[in-house]
Amino acid sequence: MEVSLELVEGFHLHARTGSGIEFDVDAHSDTPHGPAPMQLLLTSVPACAAMDIVSILRKQRVEIVAFSAHARGERASDHPRVFTAIHLHFVLVSPNATEQQFHRAIELSEQKYCSAWATLRASGCTVTWTSDLQRPVV
Repeated sequence: MEVSLELVEGFHLHARTGSGIEFDVDAHSDTPHGPAPMQLLLTSVPACAAMDIVSILRKQRVEIVAFSAHARGERASDHPRVFTAIHLHFVLVSPNATEQQFHRAIELSEQKYCSAWATLRASGCTVTWTSDLQRPVV
């Protein structure tokens, strides 16, 4: 895995991944051109978990009408201001998923598959989660 960054101006950085994806990172500009580094780090946990959860549910032939993930992070007040706690909330809209399937998919991501989740947990960050299974409106 590889990423390169180039300074554009101020604190605006242009990033390019080894696979050619380009995006901007910006921490201190008056009008930011992209997310700040810690926002990207926070984003990585629900994004990684979402990919696991969706993959697991699809393998179980769960019909996914909609899926969303939300993260709220708390950081230490002293530098280096690490994440101390993160709460994840997952919402699945499905006509045929059970709560048990949904919870098990989240637990497998948490305990086995999600590298971002494991990395932050290993740093001492407490990661909690809640979920909401909804049925589609007909």
